[in-house]
Amino acid sequence: IVLGHEIVGSVEALGSGVTKFKAGDRVGVAWIYSSCGKCDFCLRGDENLCDQFQATGLDANGGYAQYTVVSEDFAYPIPERFSDSQAAPLLCAGVIGYRALRLSGIKPGKILGLYGFGASAHIAIQVAKHWNCKVFVFTREGQKDHQNLAKELGADWVGATRDTPPEKLDCAIDFTPVGEPVKEALGILHKGGRVVINAIRKINPIPELDYAKYMWYEKEIKSVANVARRDAEEFLPLAAQIEIIPTVTEFELDQANQALVLLKQG
Repeated sequence: IVLGHEIVGSVEALGSGVTKFKAGDRVGVAWIYSSCGKCDFCLRGDENLCDQFQATGLDANGGYAQYTVVSEDFAYPIPERFSDSQAAPLLCAGVIGYRALRLSGIKPGKILGLYGFGASAHIAIQVAKHWNCKVFVFTREGQKDHQNLAKELGADWVGATRDTPPEKLDCAIDFTPVGEPVKEALGILHKGGRVVINAIRKINPIPELDYAKYMWYEKEIKSVANVARRDAEEFLPLAAQIEIIPTVTEFELDQANQALVLLKQG
């Protein structure tokens, strides 16, 4: 398998049945490479839950190559305002952050908590501010670079994971790989609020929750599993409209290992 997702490139050749694109069009390929198209999940637009879901660069060849092949149904037009390097993170970090926002149920004027402020969160905050939400950002203790970036992007308050914000949260999204923020978010969530977990895995468990303290009053926990086509189709034009600015550091190909180490270090 060829690795690499968040693919951006130009259409070089077309299959005989392709109608959505023409040669030379700039397109992107997200984490979702394909699904069966026939099951109940696919038919309702939740291709990410399909039992035959295939991931780009994991189940099917990815973008660390000169060419790749993808179904037109899983390729997306890239807005002109984004360079290739700016568009690439929109196809994973951006799209899944948008899905998390959508699943959180956040409404304009309401208070959103973001736990962790990395690749996905720094894009999600720009969407949330466009929707006129108040955004509180929680990071690890002493993570000043992330906190400063959050302030630059419009955060209404920033603090550490266990800090108490000035107001309770209507919704929260946990982007971290650890379990504690889920409990912390539930503890400062309004009645009827929702915590969305946007993480592939947790390296330690979510702490035990006292039901009366953390889950009473119809509070909810919801997970995010990959992305569906709808998310990319809605988010990419919206990102261009908002004029989202992804923070990108570029590396030469022979610096790939260095880039991966920095990514692992957060």
